[in-house]
Amino acid sequence: MRDGDGSGVGKSRLRLISSASQELRAEVESGRFRRDLYFRINGVCLRLPPLRERKEDIPALVEHFLAKHSRELRRHTPVLGSQEVELLIAHDWPGNIRELANLVQKMVALGNPTMAVADLATTGRAARSAPKASQTFSLKAAARAASRQAERELILKALEQTRWNRKRAAQELKISYKSLLYKIKQTGVEGEKASE
Repeated sequence: MRDGDGSGVGKSRLRLISSASQELRAEVESGRFRRDLYFRINGVCLRLPPLRERKEDIPALVEHFLAKHSRELRRHTPVLGSQEVELLIAHDWPGNIRELANLVQKMVALGNPTMAVADLATTGRAARSAPKASQTFSLKAAARAASRQAERELILKALEQTRWNRKRAAQELKISYKSLLYKIKQTGVEGEKASE
């Protein structure tokens, strides 16, 4: 393995990605973090503010985690109402993005976003700031929910008109066959034929 000073044999293509909850430069100055280790790991440094300071990212992150966990758990993607989105935005997120990802996973596993976010409604900060969040973010959340519902209805209509011939339905919707298969799974249309 080649060391940072160029000595040693062979070559390594190791990339280290790390994060810290403390300001490492201040930790080095106070003697609580090794100076040499700090300079080895401090190549490209990105400073991301905590989730509570960038609440506008929450709807996009929720959408990402819904798709991810629905795929992993092979479950239908739940549709969040504006009330659930308001609670997510109002929450303080002491556990940062990991806490959000775990909560969204719970939504998918339970298949019920309202039940999954019930605990957030009782936290002091979320309960106090919910009205403010509804004024700022509810229109965007409502638009996303309406868009997802409209997409689901169009897909269902095309599938019913083509007697569930997915290739023909994809042609009628003017999307690729692969895109249709993904959207069928994402919107939970798969179960509709079975329940007929």
